[in-house]
Amino acid sequence: MPSPSADIQPRSRLAQRCQYFTESVIREMTRIAQKHGAINLGQGMPDFDAPEVVREAACQAIRDGYNQYAITWGAPALRRAIAAKASLFNRIEADPETQITVCCGATECMMATMMALIDPGDEVVIFQPFYENYGPDALLSGATPRWVPLRWPDWRFDPQELRNAFSQKTRAIILNTPNNPTGKVFRREELEFIADLCVEHDVYALSDEIYEYIRFGDQPHISIATLPGMAERTVTISGLSKTFSITGWRLGYCIAPADVSVGIRKAHDFLTVGAPHPLQMAGAAALELPSSYYQKLQDDYRRRRDLFVPYLQQAGFECEAPEGAYYVMTDITPFATGLDDVTFVRRMIETVGVSAVPGSSFYSPRSEGRQKVRFMFAKKDETLHAAGQRLLGLREALARGASS
Repeated sequence: MPSPSADIQPRSRLAQRCQYFTESVIREMTRIAQKHGAINLGQGMPDFDAPEVVREAACQAIRDGYNQYAITWGAPALRRAIAAKASLFNRIEADPETQITVCCGATECMMATMMALIDPGDEVVIFQPFYENYGPDALLSGATPRWVPLRWPDWRFDPQELRNAFSQKTRAIILNTPNNPTGKVFRREELEFIADLCVEHDVYALSDEIYEYIRFGDQPHISIATLPGMAERTVTISGLSKTFSITGWRLGYCIAPADVSVGIRKAHDFLTVGAPHPLQMAGAAALELPSSYYQKLQDDYRRRRDLFVPYLQQAGFECEAPEGAYYVMTDITPFATGLDDVTFVRRMIETVGVSAVPGSSFYSPRSEGRQKVRFMFAKKDETLHAAGQRLLGLREALARGASS
């Protein structure tokens, strides 16, 4: 006689929530690049140091004894510095005691915010191509993503498509400006249209502004929280990683209405407890740098963009110079290889020693990005020149590989 358990199907060792998505493609490509000794233009981390004064402030904070837990939602000195910065740059007035929460990077900020605001069954509107964490964040929260395309080559959205994405189930919209992976900077009229929909449908805007200081044209950075009706329904997310080239420090922050901050702080507490105390103290020192620092930051990234994008175009990629952030999204169709984006990037790593990120990791369904590849240019000039020179030989290298 068969045992009572004979017809029972084996249960997966992983929870269902972790089966909705794969490992980060960005981190995967970084590992492959390291294996082949390739120049990594995939993961968004610079190969140059933070300002000396910021690094020294971290060392001094350790020497001064800031080595135990800070207040869970952030060291007071850092929250005060963030409030001052937000008032001056973003035109957002925030009480550091009740409206600012420091997290372990902007990525945790988004997850803590989603956990605080989103219930299973809610819908979240997300522009795509999107930073690869947004989709999994929504799914982990039990929400259904509603995708709205940003269309090549100027990455504009169709207002009617966005309006159609809103429904009675919509709880939030995720906004990222300047945008990763496209480099788009949302214009005032676009933000006003989004804001009007949020007010009309009583929807939260989760605004990821981590690249706020890295812009190249006349387009200003506008925080959607400053538009009419949005202060009470916006969570502004940013951090110090990109502005001060300290991606490994994991210092992000949320600015939110006080009642929303209560929920964010609860979720943050049980996710990570708190960000590293000495690095928070150094972050407060970083935010005291003069305005000339930010102007130089912008000028340096503009130079890197203008150095690298022509290499891509000459190598055969179809692309436009981005308006902000430090990424450029390219189309690989002109190579006419028949390869999808993942295979293309693997071949690029193996043949010429340059890594990027397959475009499909920024789309749902992934097939929408099969002919796209994202490069980053937060690198020293000599690194970008070296990568560019290698890419100039890519078409020939791919042809050799196809004929062998």
